[in-house]
Amino acid sequence: MKFTKALCALAVCALVAPVAMAKPRFCVYDPLGTSGEGYKAAQDYVVAMQKKGADIEIKSFLDERVAVEDFRTGQCDGVMATALRTRQFNTLSASMDTVGAATIVRKGKVDMESSFEVVRRFIQTLSSPKAAELMVSGNYEIVGIIPLGGVYAFVNNREINTIEKAAGKRVAAFDYDKAQAQLIQRVGARPVSVDVSNFSSMFNNNNVDVIMAPALVYKPLELYKGIGTKGGVGRFPLTVITYQMVIRADKFPKGFGQSSREYVYSNFDTVMAVVRKADKEIPEKLWIDPTPEDNERYVALMREGRIDMAEKGFYDKKGLKLIKKIRCSVYPEASDCTQPTETW
Repeated sequence: MKFTKALCALAVCALVAPVAMAKPRFCVYDPLGTSGEGYKAAQDYVVAMQKKGADIEIKSFLDERVAVEDFRTGQCDGVMATALRTRQFNTLSASMDTVGAATIVRKGKVDMESSFEVVRRFIQTLSSPKAAELMVSGNYEIVGIIPLGGVYAFVNNREINTIEKAAGKRVAAFDYDKAQAQLIQRVGARPVSVDVSNFSSMFNNNNVDVIMAPALVYKPLELYKGIGTKGGVGRFPLTVITYQMVIRADKFPKGFGQSSREYVYSNFDTVMAVVRKADKEIPEKLWIDPTPEDNERYVALMREGRIDMAEKGFYDKKGLKLIKKIRCSVYPEASDCTQPTETW
């Protein structure tokens, strides 16, 4: 009997004893580190997901490339980064970040609220249980989409107030987004390779004439330095940028993905309040308003660019088709709603 108990203590019981599982780790990219809004949102997310049975730890990254690479190589079980980087894991969910996909111009004037409604309906659609299969690609699963607002052109000279006047100018292009460089070349501008760690300093130090960024980073990245006394910000959303949350599904409890998507979407209005506040924090005197004719023209040019990039395989056709359907439900009077475009 003593021998049996000793054997159990040494071996057999060890085999049946519960094994403590390591906490899933989320790599969180935020250019402001632990003081940024993205990281703060991730902290709230951790608390909410604990109630869903998932005990997560988060790790802050200042370099988005490193965060995504750590996730790709298995050092993290989840990642929160911009769709430009996470597109490799799910091209459909990244479709919102394609040029002009959500932008609505109503009677020559940019309608930001209608554009944001397109974003809301897109995220709502992909967060519903009916779309769950679309959010899974192999072992990767999109578990949340967070809007970061419209992306505007920041210029160091207000004379760059039309697309044509950008011809020959140095425009920052993220080195990992091949479509972006091609779209810049389409308007005759010169793409200059940058990444998220240096694009703001390139602008602030006058190494590029134009960068594209959301209002959220205007103050934190001190873009007013690059604008100086002659520059400004084009009041036309070239795209809407999003954070995408991706996990390795086998590292999380069953059903986690759906619970996560629904939680993230439930915070849409809270996030948009931050986005709207950031837009208002750019001084009114810095905004450059395109003419009504230019606004209409830019919508058409961006549509042509989207279609071209989709045909070349850079953009997800199914995603663009879905967004067009949503865009036309918000503004059915738009000219392309009666055209057979983006209907692959």
